[in-house]
Amino acid sequence: MRSGVILAGGRSTRFGDADKAVADLAGTPMVRRVAERIAPAVDEVIVNCRDDQRAAVADALDGLSRPVSFALDPDPDLGPTAGIAVGLDAAAGEYALVVACDMPFVDPAFVEYLFDRAAGRDAAVPRPDEWFQPTQAVYRTAAMASACERVLDAEDRRVIAALSDLDSVVVDRAEIERHASMETFENLNTREEFDAAHDRF
Repeated sequence: MRSGVILAGGRSTRFGDADKAVADLAGTPMVRRVAERIAPAVDEVIVNCRDDQRAAVADALDGLSRPVSFALDPDPDLGPTAGIAVGLDAAAGEYALVVACDMPFVDPAFVEYLFDRAAGRDAAVPRPDEWFQPTQAVYRTAAMASACERVLDAEDRRVIAALSDLDSVVVDRAEIERHASMETFENLNTREEFDAAHDRF
């Protein structure tokens, strides 16, 4: 079984006073666009979000082709490392994709490839440039959840710090480009970016 964890608990500070996760993106809530993109590659979808977001996200995902469950942040605003830990703790699969809710161009074929690359290891993490993309990566569920929980008690709470504890495959730019375009990592943070992306759907 493969799980898909969508991180949606951020405060969307650059989006104004609305929640970008459920904001309209060319007629469809953005979180649903992400869920529909990853659905062919996973058996379940788990949304990590705050309790006050749950109803709106559930409405946005109503009727999705995969079962949807929620992993609510017990302590909101602790950042993506905490969200990943909470989301993975709720996942049933041995391996799980973690993807941010603001990546509506995530490539399902690339997700499949990441699952294949992660097999037998703790993670497959893209590195298209000098930065890793830990919020579009596949993790061995228990290993990454434990690593995240350890770094949450440390001074450096970044996701990349959790990765240092794992037996990971790094998927570099050349490898990525054999299986996907860089568009898969594009994220939308502002209303202007939403408007600019409209015609691509």
